[in-house]
Amino acid sequence: MDTLTISLAQFTIQQGEPDRNVERVKQLVDQAAGEGSGLILLPELWSTGFDLENKARHAAFNRDLLPEIQRWADDHSLYIGGSYLLERDGAFYNQFVLTGPGGFRCDYAKIHLFRLMHEEQHFAAGDRLALAWLPRITTGLAVCYDLRFPEMFRQLAVKGAELILLSGEWPERRIEHWQALVKARAIENQVFFAAVNTTGMVGGTDFGGQSSLISPWGKTVLDAGRQEGLFTARIDPGEVAHARKTIPVLSDRRPDSYRFFA
Repeated sequence: MDTLTISLAQFTIQQGEPDRNVERVKQLVDQAAGEGSGLILLPELWSTGFDLENKARHAAFNRDLLPEIQRWADDHSLYIGGSYLLERDGAFYNQFVLTGPGGFRCDYAKIHLFRLMHEEQHFAAGDRLALAWLPRITTGLAVCYDLRFPEMFRQLAVKGAELILLSGEWPERRIEHWQALVKARAIENQVFFAAVNTTGMVGGTDFGGQSSLISPWGKTVLDAGRQEGLFTARIDPGEVAHARKTIPVLSDRRPDSYRFFA
């Protein structure tokens, strides 16, 4: 059985304090490697939080941080995924970067910007999906508010995604939505769905935790509750093919018929 061990890093981001966040994540990366993990998933904007008034300074910090993340990935033979505040061609993006051994990198710029946190005033929106072909499993990337747009995840599944990684900062007051949607996205697309949230008070907002890993059958493999820490589990990528063969949802789609009567 060719399994994959995944770690979810749920912690309280220190908003606007990247040095403290990097120190914390380095500890979690070392712990994940020690537990034999092949992949660690981090929250949205994990190094800085939503300190968007200082985005230029944070983008410069993150630009210099990414080579260090690459060294961690190489040293531990580990894939490291999470969202960063980055600048490109004079525009700022909320960008998921999946870094892996041997110089591997896959980027996804968040498509759906969350107006309640004024993202559209600070970020440019991405305009394309991203798939990462990891050694054991084809993986789609997503960030937080994307979770509310099922058409995005259906396209990822149709194009071959077997695992979705979602990096989030989702408030406690809407945590029931997070829990329901993470499970729904896994079931309807017959994928493993790994979603990491921050937890605790960050920048005056109470974030809800509940990072989780859901199987293609909708079973909860991991649930972090509201605790800080590293949560690790092993999955069998073959479970995706088995689910899709048992209930051939993707094969039974009829997109040519999804239209209204004239």
